[in-house]
Amino acid sequence: KSAPSANGNCCTSSVRPRAQQSCVKLANVGLRQKGLGLASYPSVDLILALVLVFSKMNAKEGTKKETLLGLHTKREDDFGKWYSQVVTNGELIEYYDISGCYILRPHAYSMWETIQKFVDCEIKKMGVENTYFPCFVSQKALTAEKNHVEGFAAEVAWVTRSGNSELEEPIAVRPTSETVMYPIFAKWIHSHRDLPMKLNQWCNVVRWEFSNPTPFIRSREFLWQEGHTAYATKSEADVEVRQVLNLYERVYEELLCVPVIQGVKSEKEKFAGGLYTTTVEAFVPATGRGIQGATSHCLGQNFAKMFHIEFESELGEKKMPWQNSWGMTTRTIGVMIMVHGDNKGLVLPPRVAPIQVVVIPIPNQKLNEAERVSLKEGVGKMHAMLVDAGIRSKLDDRDNYTPGWKYNHWELKGVPLRCEYGPRDMQNGTCVLVRRDTGEKTPCNIVDLTAKAAAIMDQMSKEMLARATAERNANIATVLEWKDFTPALEAKKMVLAPWCEEPESEDDVKKKSKEESTEGSGAKTLCIPFEQPPLPEGTKCFITGKPAKSWTLFGRSY
Repeated sequence: KSAPSANGNCCTSSVRPRAQQSCVKLANVGLRQKGLGLASYPSVDLILALVLVFSKMNAKEGTKKETLLGLHTKREDDFGKWYSQVVTNGELIEYYDISGCYILRPHAYSMWETIQKFVDCEIKKMGVENTYFPCFVSQKALTAEKNHVEGFAAEVAWVTRSGNSELEEPIAVRPTSETVMYPIFAKWIHSHRDLPMKLNQWCNVVRWEFSNPTPFIRSREFLWQEGHTAYATKSEADVEVRQVLNLYERVYEELLCVPVIQGVKSEKEKFAGGLYTTTVEAFVPATGRGIQGATSHCLGQNFAKMFHIEFESELGEKKMPWQNSWGMTTRTIGVMIMVHGDNKGLVLPPRVAPIQVVVIPIPNQKLNEAERVSLKEGVGKMHAMLVDAGIRSKLDDRDNYTPGWKYNHWELKGVPLRCEYGPRDMQNGTCVLVRRDTGEKTPCNIVDLTAKAAAIMDQMSKEMLARATAERNANIATVLEWKDFTPALEAKKMVLAPWCEEPESEDDVKKKSKEESTEGSGAKTLCIPFEQPPLPEGTKCFITGKPAKSWTLFGRSY
């Protein structure tokens, strides 16, 4: 409360005499080592000494010892801060010195590799081939399709200089690759025999202009796959659009245990320049916001017209192909974290977890050297059994950390199963398996370890998806009139409402919900779900009072 005097005596009455004397003594010792006296350097060292003394006194008085390991913000208190701590402390990302750009650490990139492997295998079954196109696009190509470039104009990053020289024409860094690839499609497609053409590339894209960057969710550079295909008929293109959307649903529900809703985007929300856009929409209960999971677009013949893509039909007629594009990004990882994470850290679904089981020995002071060696050999054998069975296992037999510290560390990183092995287990030929999501403990004979671990992880995946689905469904409010719309949003729910599908009314929804919101955030259409409840004849639109055409999902979104 007040500065120390020259002789080191604190002038405040709040310092206990014993602490005061200890502070002066510690401060003088520290300063003498530097060749200084307390009078010449009175403040900083004394404060440090105070901190040391009081921390020791508090420890003696029973104050709980704190560790820097783990999270310091609860999910329910500040979701944004919690999320930032989870992705950094969980060793998924490292912040970079360019805003909106992040380093994907091995723990995160491994999950993307698992998703990539799954999707790549499935699209190859569909006859899709991988390719790679340059990341740069000429100004002429980018601006060829007016609606398309307007949709991305604010997000395009331009290269204007090379060394000290100005470029004759600026070059764009791809925000997406339609305008990069389709001029080449025009060179490759001439006959009906050249169709269908099915290409995919795994790459990065850059979308520069946005606010509130969030790791995995909204970043200036991100990784994705983008499929680009061309067909002779619209019916063929339509089939593929839904086939790909089903694949994206499988990624979310089978790998990530996140439920999604399939649907079509409104005219205002569809892909710029496309005919129609389908989507899988997820929901984050903690924030009450929807989030676009992945999209599959039918581009129609618009891009073929702009880039002069034509083929000769079997009858010798000149025709334009029907084109699709579809993509899924590293946003998948962020959605998974937001849906499943808790106040201990990440909760990773087993199928995507880089480490599925961590094996931890539990020694104690009573063990002799031979028993310690036997304990280490035991966990080593269990780890080898799991690896041989195709389970991604990690052995943590470090001696410089306690078992409790290791539990917290691996819980923070979201490892689905922990395998504990102590002296009693060594005697009985058993171990204990602990689930990350529920904390449930299951005793297990070592001979049954691999089968038991696999069975628990399979059950865990099913239960994680079931819990997330139940929570999502409980947060969908059915609304028939405007008066109930904003209150449902304020309660952190998505809204299913009868809608006339007029673009102007969507603007009205966004404007009115923003004006009525306590947080100043409006709602928009998320999708028109493919699975439609019955819509009785004469049902009116909840915002205009005109005849409703569909049940539409509205909500705040990322």
